[in-house]
Amino acid sequence: MIIEKILGNLHEVSDAYAGHHKEKVVLPSAQLVKRIQRVTTDHGKEIGIRLPSSAGDLRDGDILAVSGNNVIMVSVLPTDVLVIAPRTVYQMGVVAHSLGNRHLQAQFFDASSEYGAEVMVCQYDHTVEDYLLHVGVPYDRQERVMPVAFRHAEHSH
Repeated sequence: MIIEKILGNLHEVSDAYAGHHKEKVVLPSAQLVKRIQRVTTDHGKEIGIRLPSSAGDLRDGDILAVSGNNVIMVSVLPTDVLVIAPRTVYQMGVVAHSLGNRHLQAQFFDASSEYGAEVMVCQYDHTVEDYLLHVGVPYDRQERVMPVAFRHAEHSH
């Protein structure tokens, strides 16, 4: 079976598939950005994924195929992240600038998110953790399924 388009996302249309069996393709976050890949479901079924360049990255809950009462979906493994919660806008600016200089990608969440606070989340890096300890910015190391894949930041000077 070759998948050439995403049929929707289970988190957005969960009621439509409430009684269906969920067969999962379990992926680490880094594989969500790959357009062409061979994967195996948790039932041992091999699937080819060949998405057009116009398609967005894969996300947790993406529906790859539906056959009868079976839904094949993407399940993303948790990522080791630092959840950074600066106390002030000044602290946030300094930290964001420093992480930007390292070309480290960050995702931002507001108080209405699952974090319950305004936070910046980046992939775990021991040098970033050391920096946060040094400058006294509150953070927490967590395992999280991220809504968007972290991409390697390309740059040139």
